Order: sequence, then structure tokens, then C-alpha cells
Amino acid sequence: MNKKYFQLTQNDNEVDIQIYGDITSWEWHDSDVSSYTLSKQIEGLECDKINVYINSYGGEVAEGLAIYNQLKRHKAKVKTVCDGFACSAASVIFMAGDERVMSTASLLMIHNAWSHVSGNANELRKQADDLDKITQASINAYMQEVNITEEELKQMLDDETWITPQEAIEKGFITAIVNEKEAEKVSQSVKKSLMEIITSFQKCNDDDKKKKCETDDEKDEDSDDNDNIDNDNNKDEKLEEHTKCSYFYVLKQKFEKKEADNNGDIK
Repeated sequence: MNKKYFQLTQNDNEVDIQIYGDITSWEWHDSDVSSYTLSKQIEGLECDKINVYINSYGGEVAEGLAIYNQLKRHKAKVKTVCDGFACSAASVIFMAGDERVMSTASLLMIHNAWSHVSGNANELRKQADDLDKITQASINAYMQEVNITEEELKQMLDDETWITPQEAIEKGFITAIVNEKEAEKVSQSVKKSLMEIITSFQKCNDDDKKKKCETDDEKDEDSDDNDNIDNDNNKDEKLEEHTKCSYFYVLKQKFEKKEADNNGDIK
């Protein structure tokens, strides 16, 4: 039995497709299959979700676009996962996912369409113009999802760019990264804690301003003989309030509470 570059398995209303090989219109090798073969199988699927796992250097643009469009047309929710490389035409298929996921040990690669050509000057110039139009079809697929400008994307294609998971999520090529280190989770936890501290600090400052306004109103009602005494008292109160509302005071309180919680002495 021929070993195809894809495997398709169905479990109830969910289908898994593994694309692990070259994407081609000519099935020269056992590992090759045309988009016609895969697209026909996708078209006939009755399911609610399609998971597409990709590890491919790519192949022919037309084949990649055909598979991309077939996945986009399907009623099921599509999740694409980059298991290794999703290069060239394979990166276009990857963009068909409603969810697009990369492992930390994976890469995307995008570039302009290219071709072998021979002929006279006019034929060569025409081929260059045609390649620009062919590349634009892939650009349209990327631009459906990315958050960068078309000019930035074209520069990446010109540079034949390898894209890391972090770069991909920043630019919108993907929606999630899996297999991140525990340190990344800790970093996010620390970031959340700091945001809580900053929010508390800002709230405290707002309360401080409110108290200041109330104090100013009270001062206006006091007699001139008591002004000096009130001013001294207000200075002391403001100093104490400022100390309590300072960033480092809030930070200190936060860590003291955490230490108490860890020791079972919850305040």
C-alpha cells in the first residue's frame, strides 16, 4: 500500500489530517499526492471539527491554494497545527485554520513564488509579472489573518523569512503557542501580580486625591486662628497616606500577605 503524505482519520464528529510531505500535482513518489486527492476527501467529510497537522517543506502554489480554499469552504471548524516546518505552500494551507497553533519547536517559512523559465526577453518579463500575481494570491491568504501591513508582509516574502512561534503570534500568523516552558507561565503569573499591584496603587492615589479634596473643603470652614494647626495635621496625614499608597508599600504588603498565606497564617 502506498504511503501517502497525508493520513486522514475520523473519530465521531472530529477528523485528524496529517500533512507530512511534499505538496504536488504529480504523484511521482509513494509519499506524494495531488491536491485533487486530498481536496476530494475533505469535501466529503461530515464532521464538526478538522485538525490539520503539518510538517512540510511545501510544494506547488496551485496545490496549496486548492487545499487552503477547500478547508476554508468546509462547514467544520478548522484547527491547523505546525508540528515541524510549514514552509512555502504548506504555510498557506496552515493559514486556513480558525485556530492556528505552533509548538515551541516549530517554524513557518514564507517566500515569493518562483519558477524555472526559459525564452526571450519578452517571455522572461511576462513570467516575472505572472509570478507577482501568483504571489499575490498567497498574500491574500496571509492578510486574512495577520495584523501587519501588506507592505511589511511583502518585505518578509522578499527576504524569504523563517518565522519563530513568538514572532508568529506577535504578527498574527498564529493564535496560540503550545509546549511553552514553565518559566513562561511563571512570567505571566508575575505580570498579572504586578498589574494587580499597579491597579491597587492607582486606586489608592485616587482615594488620596478624594481625601485631599474633602480636607480642603473642611479647611475653608475652619477659622483663621486654627489654620496653622490644621496645616500641620494635614501634612502629617498626607505623609502617612502617601506612604501607605506608595508602590513599594503596596508591594511590601502583597508579599507579606503571600508569605503569611504560605505559612498558614492568613490575615
